[in-house]
Amino acid sequence: MKNLKITVNGTAYDVQVEEVAAGAAPVVASAPAAKPAAPAAAPAPAAAPAPAAAPVPAGAETVNSPMPGTIVSVNVSAGQNVKKGDVLVVLEAMKMENEIMAPRDAVVAGVQVNKGDSVDSGTPLVSLQ
Repeated sequence: MKNLKITVNGTAYDVQVEEVAAGAAPVVASAPAAKPAAPAAAPAPAAAPAPAAAPVPAGAETVNSPMPGTIVSVNVSAGQNVKKGDVLVVLEAMKMENEIMAPRDAVVAGVQVNKGDSVDSGTPLVSLQ
């Protein structure tokens, strides 16, 4: 057993840590804290199910998310003509807004995301024809 002092957000805690052998089940032990722990945050409400994304039409080029983030705005709609460099979607990642632009002149075949959606890297955002 090792006795350690750990500081979390300015609050110091005395803890005991036991090293277990590889493959052994860990032993859960409680240690008294120097100060009472803050009350647990209320669990986040369950998110409403997202509407099904529009299917990507055959032969369409998809513009994918370059990184994980949240869609701040969708600036195009299906059937709209866009020119190379037009902003299709604004993606917030790491507290920065990133403009996702059209790679070429095209017609928007479909939009696969909505404002407020969380996306992963590689998620289809917009399809172009």
